[in-house]
Amino acid sequence: MRTCLLSTLVLLTASRAMAADLTPENSAPSVAVDASTFVWSGAYLGIQGGGGWAKGEFSGFGIAGSEDTNGGLLGGFAGYNYQFDNRLIVGVEGDLEYNWNEEKIFGADFGTDWVGSVRGRVGYTFDRALIYATAGWAATRGYVDVPGLGKDAATFNGYTVGAGLDYALNSNMFGRLEYRYSDHGDKNLQGINVDVDQQTIKIGLGVKF
Repeated sequence: MRTCLLSTLVLLTASRAMAADLTPENSAPSVAVDASTFVWSGAYLGIQGGGGWAKGEFSGFGIAGSEDTNGGLLGGFAGYNYQFDNRLIVGVEGDLEYNWNEEKIFGADFGTDWVGSVRGRVGYTFDRALIYATAGWAATRGYVDVPGLGKDAATFNGYTVGAGLDYALNSNMFGRLEYRYSDHGDKNLQGINVDVDQQTIKIGLGVKF
């Protein structure tokens, strides 16, 4: 009986020792991936819409005045970001939109339709949030439609400045909120000097590649 008990104890001890030998001594613990970290480097594109508040100042033929032309806008944007190790972001972006903002001034219809820009961007990221400033060249097509004289249109060129927030929704999609001020300069339409500037607030959805 004593011999059987000793044999059983030896077998149990040997089995535990073999199991311990089969277990890797340096098995690495699983590392949790921080899903909240979003890398902003890369190309992207998206769609955006919102509201625009344009102002036209008119002078000529002995008249002078101004008119606000407010309305909606819809378009798209595309660009490229580079993220440094210190979370600083630099990039370049372009956009193109259509405006619905026609108003009457002195019996004529005035408005802008297409507007676009090419800009630089500088920002700082807090994981999923990117706060940025932007500035660059902007242009819009403005027109004046005078009864009896017809429609005269021209491309206005100027500058745009603004700021915004991009927020990562997942690993490659982000939402956007942006404010911009654009001074498009002046042109002569139907013999009248027209000076155009505009403020816009936009929301958008982008995809990063």
